[in-house]
Amino acid sequence: MSKVTDQNKEAQPLTDVQLTRDTRNIPISKVGVKDVSYPIVVMDKNKKFQNTIARINMYVDLPHHFKGTHMSRFVEILNKYREEIALDKLELILATMKEKLGASNAHLEMEFPYFVEKKAPVSKAKSLMEYTCTFSASLSDTFDFVLGIKVPVTSLCPCSKELSSYGAHNQRSIMTVQVRYSEFIWIEDLIEVIEECGSSPVYSLLKREDEKFVTERAYENPRFVEDMVREATVRLLSMENITWFSIEAENFESIHKHSAYAAIERDKR
Repeated sequence: MSKVTDQNKEAQPLTDVQLTRDTRNIPISKVGVKDVSYPIVVMDKNKKFQNTIARINMYVDLPHHFKGTHMSRFVEILNKYREEIALDKLELILATMKEKLGASNAHLEMEFPYFVEKKAPVSKAKSLMEYTCTFSASLSDTFDFVLGIKVPVTSLCPCSKELSSYGAHNQRSIMTVQVRYSEFIWIEDLIEVIEECGSSPVYSLLKREDEKFVTERAYENPRFVEDMVREATVRLLSMENITWFSIEAENFESIHKHSAYAAIERDKR
């Protein structure tokens, strides 16, 4: 048969391999795509909205009798909502994932840089400070959402201050907070709460008078990682709109090879 004849034959439907039956009787909890780079819109307390780029993971559950899921549909759904990928659309996006992929559960994770204009403590010089934020949302019978933020702070060791005649070792630390809430909470407000739990906040721009201020502030406010997560817990427990939280502190020790770490989780519901 000639090539021309082959090309003129009526096209046969392509086999949907993903929907063929799997006989191992093992359901999969999460299957999907990871690390998709995509533009999103985040609510900004001072400027209404902030455009940023997120790394996105999308998953659904897979029944035991299907061989696979349709990976291309995840990206198709992102493209469908390309102008609307924001916090208030997450439940709708998850519902679309469930519908288009025939799933009972859908999960969406986003990690993105978020920028806040910050003033130096003395000179009041303005600069942009970057924070890493996460949205983690899921939809089964109900919608669940967790906001996460990594907040850099300075920590100064109380033990070192007590033992040393000339100073104390200090280091940059990362405090990671995750919250569920009953009423909306601004990213900026949560950052401010957590920054107060270290020895001093971190700034992207400091003049000499600012450096003097933050150095002395840290020295007068020494904190172990244990102090930091306990102080954060006190503050988060007092916020009535927060229903659940986890808080972690990691000190990248300046005189040790290892990091120091502490974590607390509380469910207020």
